[in-house]
Formats: sequence, C-alpha cells, structure tokens
Amino acid sequence: MIDIKLLDKILSETVTVIEQSKGRIFDIAETARTEYMRLEQQLREVKAQAGKSIEYVDAKEREYRNRRLRLMEVSRDFRRFTEADIKIAYEDAQASQVDLVMLREREQYLRVQRDDLERSLRALQDTVKKAEELVSQVGMAMEVLKGNIRELSGQLDNMQQRQALGLRVIKAQEEERRRVARDIHDGPAQTLANVMLRAEICEKLLDTDVTQVRSELKLLKNVVRGSLQDIRKVIYDLRPMALDDLGLVPTLRRYINDLKEQHKLLIDFSVLGVDRRLPSHIEVGGFRIIQEGLNNVLKHSRASKVVVRVEFGQDTLGILVKDDGHGFLVEEAINRQGDHFGLLSMRERVEVLQGAWQIESALGHGTKIAVRIPVKEEEK
Repeated sequence: MIDIKLLDKILSETVTVIEQSKGRIFDIAETARTEYMRLEQQLREVKAQAGKSIEYVDAKEREYRNRRLRLMEVSRDFRRFTEADIKIAYEDAQASQVDLVMLREREQYLRVQRDDLERSLRALQDTVKKAEELVSQVGMAMEVLKGNIRELSGQLDNMQQRQALGLRVIKAQEEERRRVARDIHDGPAQTLANVMLRAEICEKLLDTDVTQVRSELKLLKNVVRGSLQDIRKVIYDLRPMALDDLGLVPTLRRYINDLKEQHKLLIDFSVLGVDRRLPSHIEVGGFRIIQEGLNNVLKHSRASKVVVRVEFGQDTLGILVKDDGHGFLVEEAINRQGDHFGLLSMRERVEVLQGAWQIESALGHGTKIAVRIPVKEEEK
C-alpha cells in the first residue's frame, strides 16, 4: 500500500527544490543576457574604432610613401638641396614610419579585441539559449510533479494516455509563456531600455542644448508609440478582445486585414450562411485554427493567394483554409517535429471540440485544410 501522505511530502519537497533551481537558472539566463547586451554594445564601439584605425593607417601609409619619395629626391640632388633639407626630409620620413608602426599595432589590437568579443558573444548566446530551454524543461517537470498524486491510484490503466496529453498541454503552455516572454523581451523591454538611455541623454543636454533635447524628445515619443503597438500586439496574440465583444467573423476580418497589410498577401475571405454568435470556446477554437493555418502559409508555403472560408451551418461550423503554395507530404509533416507543429496544434483543437478535419497537400500543388466543428443544440 502506497503511503500517499509520505509521497505528497516527498513530492512537495522535490517541487520546492526544483522551484529554487528554476529561479537560479533564470537568474543565470538574465545575467548572461545582460552581459550579452553589454558586449554587443562594446563590439559596436570596437568595430567603429577599428574602421577609423584602418582609415588612419591607410592615410599614414600614403604620407610615409610620399615622405620617402621626398627623402630620395633631396638625397640625390646635392646641388638643389642643402644638408638641412635632407635632414628635415629624413626626420619627416622617420616620424611617419614611427606613427605608421604605432597605428598598425593599434589596428591589430582592435582586430584581436573584436574577434575576442565576437567569440564571447557567440558563447553567451549559446548559454542564454540553453538556460531558457532548461527553464522550460524544469517548468514542465514541476507542473507534472504538482499534479494530485491521489488521482493516479484509481486510473492506472489510463495513466499513460493521460500523462501524454498532460505533457502536451504543459509543453504548449510553456512554449506559449516562453514566446510571450521572448516577445516582451525583444520588443517592449528593449524599447524601454532605449527610452531610459534617451532620457539620460535629454537630462545631460537640458542645460546646454535645448534644441537637441527637443529633437531627442520627439524621437523618444516615436519610440514609446512603437512600444505601445508592440504591447498591444502581444495582448492581441494572447487573446483578441474583439472575440468577446464582436464575435468570430469581425475578429477574423480585422486579423486578416492586418496580415494582408503586413505581408502583402492576397487573402480571399468569405462567409457562407448567416453570421451569428457561437459559444465562446467554439469561437476561440475556430479563430485559433484559422490563425494556425495562416501562420503555416506565411512560414512554409510561399503562397501568392489564400482562400479562407467560414460556413455557418444549422448545427456545425465549417472552416476552410486553402493556398496555392509549394505544398508538402502530409504524413511526413505531421510525424516530423518542429517545422509543422502548427498542424498538430490544429488537430488537437479540432479533437477537443469533437470535430473532424481533413488536410490535402502535395508538393507543388498547394494545401487545403477543411474543418467541421459541431455546435450542439444546448450550446446555441
């Protein structure tokens, strides 16, 4: 007989240790990311200095050649030039030679420093990536351990199937959280760092150059406006608020119009039947299925035209996403991890909604995804 209380205690202590480890790993990732940004800025400065150094070396080499030619000229003609002329020409040539040697050493030093910084950046980038992956993996393990152990005792026959489903759900959650974190870090967080830098510049210039301050503030306003758009995009990707307020079709129209504007893609969107509000989970599921289909088109198909159709039946919701892109081998794409994970996500959504889906594709002949989701009488 398994001692559930003892097992719960062991699991709780294990979860605590894992949570602490996750925090430390996250701190390592953040420290590495901060150091990466610092080295990246330093590398830009070193590259700029190296470029100027190369220009100085080239100019000094030309000057040295000219002074050597001048020295040869005055040394050959004692009638025209005095010893003082020869001495001046010799000293000028020697001074240029010394300067050239020093400039070449400076150039070589900057090249070595640049190469060292580039190697350090690559190593730090790899460290950040590994730390983020490890945080995600630890998070998945922690979510599994937090599950109620008592639920396993009466359902051992179904445990493997439920565990696989739970892991997929947890993995999807962790991937979504990491995507949101990455979007915030690469967008608003970077912008806010830039805002702080420009604010410091304005503070320093306030007493010396008001005109420059006004220009910097104008740029700062544009940066903040762009950051606000990025934040709104992150919020929209999490859950379009228009779904709750307006319903599926208006939300899709807005989303598709945005895609057409951003990617210059021809998308033919049509609605069959009478547009009506559906249960929230069906509207969300339908929107996400179409979103995944269009994401696959943008990432993989290289299509020039896409057809999106929504059909309101008496007791069903029909969805069609069709493109004229390159196409692919369906079974191979579904079984291969990575590139076409969106197909698995669509299939799981359809299964959760107790619907049916059909996908047709062949190399060179585009792709067609058809979905039919039941709308039960009690849900209408």
